[in-house]
Amino acid sequence: MARGTGDLVASFDVDESYVEEIQPSYNIAPTDQVPLIIDRRAASGDGVSRKLIMARWGLVPPWAKDPRSGARLINARMETVTEKPSFRKAAARKRGLLVADGYFEWQKTSDGKIPTYLHGEHEEMLAFAALFENWPDPALPEDHPDKWLRTCTIITTQASDSLGHIHDRTPLIVPGDLYADWLDPETTSEADVQQLLAAMPEPHLVPRRVSSKVNNVRNNGPDLIDEAA
Repeated sequence: MARGTGDLVASFDVDESYVEEIQPSYNIAPTDQVPLIIDRRAASGDGVSRKLIMARWGLVPPWAKDPRSGARLINARMETVTEKPSFRKAAARKRGLLVADGYFEWQKTSDGKIPTYLHGEHEEMLAFAALFENWPDPALPEDHPDKWLRTCTIITTQASDSLGHIHDRTPLIVPGDLYADWLDPETTSEADVQQLLAAMPEPHLVPRRVSSKVNNVRNNGPDLIDEAA
């Protein structure tokens, strides 16, 4: 992700930003902070406010004993997201858009795994369908500034034929005309959420073979998304 806070505020019609500035990152790993767009009821009770916040990638359910489970819950399968105990409440009430320029996937071949960068046809920002939760740290008092940990997960779906040769799963991408529907806090029933999921169109992404340097999270620069020589 190499976009600034202003880019996200303008592109997603954000009303309130709680992010000073987003630092560019080209190799985001589980438990890293990521930008998230959410719609919540306005404090005045009048309408909905769109917010830009940060969340830790890897969902921690509010009932979890500790936050270590988050590293395992970076993805939620679209087919079961409204049923699994870890995700179903968030699917009903805490949906968001995780913003990225693209993502890495590793294509399995007889010669090993090929790192591939997938991005929009016109290098546009991508909005991954996401869920978020707020985990209360039982060791901290209610008024402690770090009492609540906000975490998120990305919903994935079956990859289309055009991308299935790279990997069998792909992030579910929300198109611009469905942002408001996906984020709507008034939509809470399982049937309505499933209808929203079913309405998402097949993504059209462009694959680019990149350097194996992306395999090491200590590498983090724009060269990671350059086409491999």
